[in-house]
Amino acid sequence: MNRREYNNTVKEHVHALYGFAVKFLKNRDDADDIVQDVFEKLWVNREKVEYAKAKSWMFTTAYHAMINFQTRRKRMDYDSENLPDISHTDKNTFESREVVERAVSILPPLQKSIILLRDLEGYSYEDSGNILEISESQVKVYLFRARNKIKKHLKDSRSLV
Repeated sequence: MNRREYNNTVKEHVHALYGFAVKFLKNRDDADDIVQDVFEKLWVNREKVEYAKAKSWMFTTAYHAMINFQTRRKRMDYDSENLPDISHTDKNTFESREVVERAVSILPPLQKSIILLRDLEGYSYEDSGNILEISESQVKVYLFRARNKIKKHLKDSRSLV
């Protein structure tokens, strides 16, 4: 990949990559750091990455960086402040978006990534599988399980209201 192709890749995918990171990490500053790291790694590896596969390479790299980031964060912070707690929330002020975001936040990282890529970013099963380095059929299975967990969570939270 040459300098022009690198610049085109960054311009074309910066918003989607940033959106993926923000939705996954729920923190804009952390997402900025991840995206910056991905672009730096892309520059360092530009001779190894094919221009046509750069998008997939960047999302895969971002996914792994976010998993590593969350693992490090959990090691440093054993407190359960990142877990959703609906018992202390005013149940009458829930917005639909907040409820869905809370339901997505309880998912394991792989299922969360699949929901974000597939349902929110609109990637195909094949593209999602390539980004996460799993098969297309695994994407479908994890997506099914993730949606079921979200449905169960939404039903449970409705019964608490």
